Amino acid sequence: MNQTITIETEFITLGQLLQEAGIIDSGGMAKWYLSEFEVFVNGEPEQRRGKKLYHGAEIEIEEAGSITVFSNNH
Repeated sequence: MNQTITIETEFITLGQLLQEAGIIDSGGMAKWYLSEFEVFVNGEPEQRRGKKLYHGAEIEIEEAGSITVFSNNH
C-alpha cells in the first residue's frame, strides 16, 4: 500500500498518522504497534509515537507499505 496523508496543520505525530491511515484503531495502540513492527521515517528507524512529521515526510511501515505526508500549509 502506498498512500498520501494530507494534513491541515504544520505537522502530525507518528501516532496520529498511524491512526489516520487506519493501521491502528486508537492512539493508545501506537506505543504497542511501534514496539512490534519496524517503522522508518525518512529512512531512519523510529519508535516514538510523538515524533513530529512534516510536509514531505516519507514513512515506511513493515506489513503496511509507505505513506507520504502532504501539508496544505507548507
